Amino acid sequence: MALPSVSTGATPDDNILFDRSARTRWRIGFDRWAGRLLPFLFLVAILPILDVVYYISKSALPTLTLKVLTDTSYRDPDALGVPIITTAEMMTLATLLAILFGLFGGIATAEFLSERAAGWARTFANMLAGTPSVIVGYLGYFAFCLYFGWGYTMIAGVLTLSLFMTPYIFRIADLAFSSIPRHIREAALGSGARPYQYILKVGAPIAFPQILNGVFLAVAIGVGETAPIVLTTHGSVILPQSLLSPAQFLTATIWENFNSPFPVAVALALQAAFILLVVVVGLNIVVRIISARYRKRLEGLFQ
Repeated sequence: MALPSVSTGATPDDNILFDRSARTRWRIGFDRWAGRLLPFLFLVAILPILDVVYYISKSALPTLTLKVLTDTSYRDPDALGVPIITTAEMMTLATLLAILFGLFGGIATAEFLSERAAGWARTFANMLAGTPSVIVGYLGYFAFCLYFGWGYTMIAGVLTLSLFMTPYIFRIADLAFSSIPRHIREAALGSGARPYQYILKVGAPIAFPQILNGVFLAVAIGVGETAPIVLTTHGSVILPQSLLSPAQFLTATIWENFNSPFPVAVALALQAAFILLVVVVGLNIVVRIISARYRKRLEGLFQ
């Protein structure tokens, strides 16, 4: 009498673990060697960056003094006091405008617009974020310098920079609010909260770390841009007296002096590059620390 067959529950896909075909062995070997090559590839990618950082630091630090950083006198053209202060003022105004429009647009896209309208808004933001900076610079030049008749002024540079930075904040804000679990939104609204109360009291605390990283990304990209500044504002040896005055940006200082035949001008460009490097790295560290601490405070609250 034949005994009934007993099913083990195994499927043909499970046999791949025991398959010793040439194709399987090649896949296993490739995965193993790819893992070993990753550290080497990381070094290949980061060594040129470290070399640039070393070259800038070595060239700028010996001549970088407190007088160079703080002197705003027009009689000393080899100081960076005016570009540093002007860059801080322009980046502050441009960042505030970019946060205002980017954050509002991202929240509206994630929470209020229909699927079709949100899709169009995301497509437009992606196109604007992928536009080369020189195109944005020319757009700012034709719109603010020529059409509005402001000429090469600080306000033209600020608006062009904010136009360049807004899509990055928009995309991060949209992603941050869209990634909040829907049951949290439904629970808040079901408890009687109005939409703006949900956004301020529930959504914003959850999305804050991502939005903070997005703002830093926009600031890091904006502070390193040259074309939107060179095409919309001319350099000035004095501090701007108003938004309709010319202004000098640090990246414009690098662009104007790096290829100069005079060693003093080249040293000034390298000093400006070193300051930008320190600012970007310092902002990165501060934002990561704040985001990590804020995430730790929220851990487990919205799971």
